Amino acid sequence: MAPQDLTYKGEPTRLEMGDHNEIREFVTINRGTVKGGGITRVGNHSLIMAYCHIAHDCQIGDNVIMANAATLGGHVTVEDWAQVGALCPVHHFVRIGKYAFVGGGTTITRDVLPFSKTAAERGTSAYGVNAVGLERRGFSKERIRKIHHAYKLLLASKLNTSQALEKMKSEADRGEDVDLLIRFIESSERGVIK
Repeated sequence: MAPQDLTYKGEPTRLEMGDHNEIREFVTINRGTVKGGGITRVGNHSLIMAYCHIAHDCQIGDNVIMANAATLGGHVTVEDWAQVGALCPVHHFVRIGKYAFVGGGTTITRDVLPFSKTAAERGTSAYGVNAVGLERRGFSKERIRKIHHAYKLLLASKLNTSQALEKMKSEADRGEDVDLLIRFIESSERGVIK
């Protein structure tokens, strides 16, 4: 493709970088595009390791870790406290939920659930709650128990996703973390990894 075929024509676009980020060797971060809102954002207190790439119009939250050579396509959202493992390509327009952990070498083509550990055996699936990461963030045992219960409904029951969501919603003591999980799934445009 010749450079004149690209859509960027010198319009005023930018990159907004928060405070206290550590950007390591050979990282590339592209500014936004007019079609994508004009801004790429990286929050605060994040670690972007060597050879990572953050494409145009990405939105990176606070306290994010991207391990070596993690690569985000355009318009990707990585929410607060998420970790993207080494050598992970992330398809454009995907969301990675809060507190999620994506294992190294995992190709991500759909939204990654908040609180999950997601890794590829060469078939990508969410296989449980990121309990160690949540404990490190100060989540109580009761909060983690409620998240575990929601994940059991979502991943280990015989319920389909819609049925699991309805069951989660019917439980009065589900808590704000399960509400976050429900909202995340319901607003997914690309589907979620299960």
